[in-house]
Amino acid sequence: MTDLGDALRARGRRLTTQRVRVLDAVRATGHASAERIAEQVARDGGPALPASTVYRSLEALQELGLVAHTHVDHRVPDYHLASHATHIHLVCRRCGHVDEVPVEVGAGFATEVAAQRGFAADLTHAAIHGWCAACAPERT
Repeated sequence: MTDLGDALRARGRRLTTQRVRVLDAVRATGHASAERIAEQVARDGGPALPASTVYRSLEALQELGLVAHTHVDHRVPDYHLASHATHIHLVCRRCGHVDEVPVEVGAGFATEVAAQRGFAADLTHAAIHGWCAACAPERT
């Protein structure tokens, strides 16, 4: 955790036990809402953290590039380790199943968008909504 402490101090922040616990919870859950991360923190044997502390910790960890978030649906974002941002989420509109494909699958799309609009797409930040293989024949 020294690297985390050094990264935080370089940005004028401190390595607090709350931030360590939140980062550990993100690591343990893979993808989770801030609420679910707070629930995971509460199960780690330490004292419960207020939701505001979890959100502030997530924000600080995002600023450091250790945590990122994805909008899998239109509600709250899911948080994950920044090093886990290697895929695009596919969300079925019918059954809600969430699948993943490597981010390289969208490389052609990102290249075309950049060529046509000069826009650099971050394909790891959002999800593509459609129909999974089981639901595609049933879609209306």
